[in-house]
Amino acid sequence: METIKVRNLVIGEGRPKICVPIVGKSREEILCAAGNLTETEAELAEWRADWYEEVSDFSKVLDTAGALRDILGDLPFLFTFRTTKEGGEKSLEAEEYIELNRAVIESGYIDLVDVELFTGDEAVAALAECAHACQVKVIVSSHDFRKTPSRETILGRMKRMLELGADIPKIAVMPQLKEDVLSLLAATLEMSEHYAKGPVITMSMSGAGVVSRLAGETFGSAVTYGAVGKQSAPGQVDATSLKKVLDVIHESLQNG
Repeated sequence: METIKVRNLVIGEGRPKICVPIVGKSREEILCAAGNLTETEAELAEWRADWYEEVSDFSKVLDTAGALRDILGDLPFLFTFRTTKEGGEKSLEAEEYIELNRAVIESGYIDLVDVELFTGDEAVAALAECAHACQVKVIVSSHDFRKTPSRETILGRMKRMLELGADIPKIAVMPQLKEDVLSLLAATLEMSEHYAKGPVITMSMSGAGVVSRLAGETFGSAVTYGAVGKQSAPGQVDATSLKKVLDVIHESLQNG
């Protein structure tokens, strides 16, 4: 598998890298949370801008993104606006969503951007092209908070993400049955071993799916999301506890 290097972080080798979301509502909360991350197990910081109360004012978004860049230093910076239809806090019209992401990509402040697959093929491909021109890596994502699609559907979505320009395809699903977690893990393994040239990210949400957040090194998911304080999605594990478990699994795999 090819790896992806973002600043000093190599995604796709060793244990899954820990991404911690920043979910503050005000600029002060956001910057305070970012400052706290530098003292945690976070290896990647995700700004969930849909939580930001001033997100409709793009100039304030860019100003806050610049301040975040200064605080985060060499910690890789992922920008995400998660729409309500995919579990986020706010909605934007498609044109606004595209404009916001393009503005942040072109700002020079971020290292990665999360683009939702169901924004539309043309929009996703255009944002991916813009991001790559600005040396920004692209996560194309899909979130299903109601169910777990079939293994074939999960694979099909991730393949489509790659076709549209994703550096890393990401799928998050909600299990209704224990078997759903197995379906997600099986799809992850098949995707990582047979179709993806680089890293993939998958997770099964809620308490039932926690194992998927821990077993990425075994099944092929290269990034896992952990919480420092407030969770941004159901089933997120405290980042400190998460690292301990990931390290145990990594050591066991290394020792055969």
